[in-house]
Amino acid sequence: MTIHREGYKSIAIATLLFGAVNLSVLFLLGSTLLWLCLVVFILTFGLLLFLISFFRVPNRKLTIDEGCVIAPADGKVVVIEETTDEEYFKDKRLQVSIFMSPANVHVNRNPISGEVIYNQYHKGKYLVAWHPKSSTENERHSVVIQKGDKQVLVKQIAGALAKRIVNYLTVGQQVNQTEEMGFIKFGSRVDLLLPPGTRVEVALNQAVKGGVTIIARL
Repeated sequence: MTIHREGYKSIAIATLLFGAVNLSVLFLLGSTLLWLCLVVFILTFGLLLFLISFFRVPNRKLTIDEGCVIAPADGKVVVIEETTDEEYFKDKRLQVSIFMSPANVHVNRNPISGEVIYNQYHKGKYLVAWHPKSSTENERHSVVIQKGDKQVLVKQIAGALAKRIVNYLTVGQQVNQTEEMGFIKFGSRVDLLLPPGTRVEVALNQAVKGGVTIIARL
């Protein structure tokens, strides 16, 4: 396991705060309330460990299958439905949405190989990630990857806690399946908009792993 580069600054700041808080408490209360100093240490150390774990990148055997759409994120499948895309396709698409809790790995990966033909950031609200309107009203970043005559839209969506979406792709770039496409800080969601008739291989409420689980077959 490694730590994602997006976490370096946050972890460094949190570590400094952890040290400052505990040294201050020890200085002020160490001679009279040592038990309270220990409680503060345990609580703040637990929070620091949680923050570090949020930016973890576990070692995995990634799935490479050019005929499949691979999960772009860890989490739970919360939506499988036909929808009308108003942003790019302007027609009906099959939507599969993955909800990412703060405990999930938050690296986002390319679901297919191909060329990036669309890349757009949208400012927006911060509704909870499972809200039906979060796909169209929340802060989000949409990318369309084309392979042959197939196009897949990946939408990184901020949740109530997530207020920073990072996307590494650019229009015209050739990308490989399961390579990193971005990162979302804290609870969030990723939508996939697939061609109509795509055969979905997952079920509602199923836990999936980014870069590993097959979501659908093109």
